[in-house]
Amino acid sequence: MPTLIVIAGPTASGKTAFAIKVAKALNTVILSADSRQFYKEMSIGTAAPTKEELSQVQHYFVHHISIEDKYDVADYERDALQLLDKLFQDHETVIMTGGSGLFIDAVCNGIDEMPDIQPEIREKVENLLQKGGLKALQDEAQRLDPEYFAIVDQQNPRRLQRALEVCYQTGKTFTSFRSGNTVKRDFDIKKYALLWERKALIERIDKRVDLMMEQGLLEEAKSLYPKRHLNALNTVGYKELFAFFDGQCTLAEAVELIKIHTRQYAKRQMTWLRRDVGYQWISSKNPLV
Repeated sequence: MPTLIVIAGPTASGKTAFAIKVAKALNTVILSADSRQFYKEMSIGTAAPTKEELSQVQHYFVHHISIEDKYDVADYERDALQLLDKLFQDHETVIMTGGSGLFIDAVCNGIDEMPDIQPEIREKVENLLQKGGLKALQDEAQRLDPEYFAIVDQQNPRRLQRALEVCYQTGKTFTSFRSGNTVKRDFDIKKYALLWERKALIERIDKRVDLMMEQGLLEEAKSLYPKRHLNALNTVGYKELFAFFDGQCTLAEAVELIKIHTRQYAKRQMTWLRRDVGYQWISSKNPLV
């Protein structure tokens, strides 16, 4: 039976380097499950694998679409499963790694069926975003579905909009439609998550943000600023610098906000992972092979 090895963990936990180490030992390839690294225009701010890392092991789903493209978790599930069918013809084991728990779950477990949303409901939620911004979506999601709000990427407006659309459409929480029922795949799945002590992880996050700035994150964000309205760019590392360009804060304040928001994101990732008892928690220094 072919096997998919999942290597997950919070942001800045060293997933890429660790996955490459395992893939090289098993002479196999890597599927990225980091939804921010899909976009070819976003490299520094997403901590995408470097050219050197990409040359060591074949990676899929890294920089394969544009920020202009519409691509969601259902698209990823379809594409990843089709690719795995081909890869398992040549590899007994394939590695999947990334920080997007929703995308990993889609491949491992399938996606719960959600109700169709009426156009007027979509318009209602869109108006909420336009009038009150991201904060309005966050407040409403926390009010209507605090359980989902605790694990969702709270900086991602599309995820919040989707949850609110379901809440408004059905009068039920978005969480209630996440059944937890798993689809049986025709391959085995082994799931590992990298464990870090909280203080050490925070230090790694802060150092990585500083390194991103040294590598040219400011220039990368500036080149993307004209397209800041795109949903793909409403993400940590870019939106804070866009606020700096708009004169809403100083550069130092923007960098500090990136660090704060990244720490908050890491905390939500840990919450998401811990709810899944299928993960084996390991130190990033412990070999799997």
